[in-house]
Amino acid sequence: QVQLVESGGGLVQAGGSLRLSCAASGNTFIINTMGWYRQAPGKQRELVATITTYGRTNYPDSVKGRFTISRDNAKNTVYLQMNSLKPEDTAVYYCNAHAMTLTKEYDYWGQGTQVTVSS
Repeated sequence: QVQLVESGGGLVQAGGSLRLSCAASGNTFIINTMGWYRQAPGKQRELVATITTYGRTNYPDSVKGRFTISRDNAKNTVYLQMNSLKPEDTAVYYCNAHAMTLTKEYDYWGQGTQVTVSS
């Protein structure tokens, strides 16, 4: 099992910045990719950013150039630096850990942290 605890959400004005953190605990040795997803009211959960154990990152066009994901493997923590925030970035942000054993794959999720961007 892997547990994920997020922090760092809040209310910010458009153009501002926030930094989210997600600390993993438990069987962290099985974690491969970590990432952030978000879900706005009435919408499906969508990818925000992912990062592999070796630091390879992936972003959708909607956040590319504004958001940066990073990872501290020694601390089992992943970060999301969000700059130039827009009202459409308002959502609950969820941390994800994708884990693999020899026979199975797992997805673990944090409890979510609210990010609200005012115009």
